[in-house]
Amino acid sequence: MWRWQKLLLAAALAAGLASPAAAQSQGQGRTERQRLVERGAYLVTSIAACGNCHTPKGPQGELPGMELAGGMVIEEPGLFRAVSPNITPDPETGIGRWTDAQIATAIREGKRPDGSLIGPPMPIELYRGISDRDLTAMVAYLRSVPPVRNAVRRSRYDIPLPPSYGPPVGRVSGPPKGDPVARGAYLAGPLGHCIECHTPMGPGGRRDWSRTGAGGTRMSSPQGPVLPPNITPSRSAGIGAWTDAQIIRAVTQGISADGHRLPPPMAFAYYARMRPKDLQDLVAYLRSLPAQD
Repeated sequence: MWRWQKLLLAAALAAGLASPAAAQSQGQGRTERQRLVERGAYLVTSIAACGNCHTPKGPQGELPGMELAGGMVIEEPGLFRAVSPNITPDPETGIGRWTDAQIATAIREGKRPDGSLIGPPMPIELYRGISDRDLTAMVAYLRSVPPVRNAVRRSRYDIPLPPSYGPPVGRVSGPPKGDPVARGAYLAGPLGHCIECHTPMGPGGRRDWSRTGAGGTRMSSPQGPVLPPNITPSRSAGIGAWTDAQIIRAVTQGISADGHRLPPPMAFAYYARMRPKDLQDLVAYLRSLPAQD
């Protein structure tokens, strides 16, 4: 918590609210804030694909003017009926009254300001690995989007939620810039949670990380049941025979190596906004996984 208080104080100083000397560096503070918002915008609207769940959809796709306003229903019979919350800065129906620290805790710890736990499908287990700077950037961007007044219903869970997702997360650094596989693992894990959908469940209802990428558990979608495929380098069961270009086309356009359309809920339109270097690092990571047949 003290880390976030220091960040808030730093923001106040940069805005010139603390002293005349701070006012002299106001321009520099704005530039840093802009960099944070730009980084957060890139993450939220590309690899993290937050709007894929938090923006309501109609027959023609996402509803204009309702970006991140919540209300999308994600239902797994016998498990839960989750309704995505409004994460715009609206003070009545969104997160406008939450502090930066409370927003960060909700994302990375899965805990709301009232102490209640956020349930699935929010991938908290993976979000715990989001770096401090990227988390700060995402919070800054969520502060910057237009507030939308949209009250949504509460989610219903037919399964018990855990008391917590683990001890408080300490300091988290980003991956080394010069390591494509580590950067790809960060993109596919904490930021993009690709490996959550594409990894099967093991005993006790938890992901079997010994089979990361081997294909997920059947899930519901508006188009019907979807089985996330194997994305390991297996040549017979996975994507080992695909070229890098074919993998990137599948991620960004939803077209498999044989030309058939891949179904939602994969967030192709969001991933199409990813930078080429990030896509290349994502491929490098997928190539590094043990092949699972």
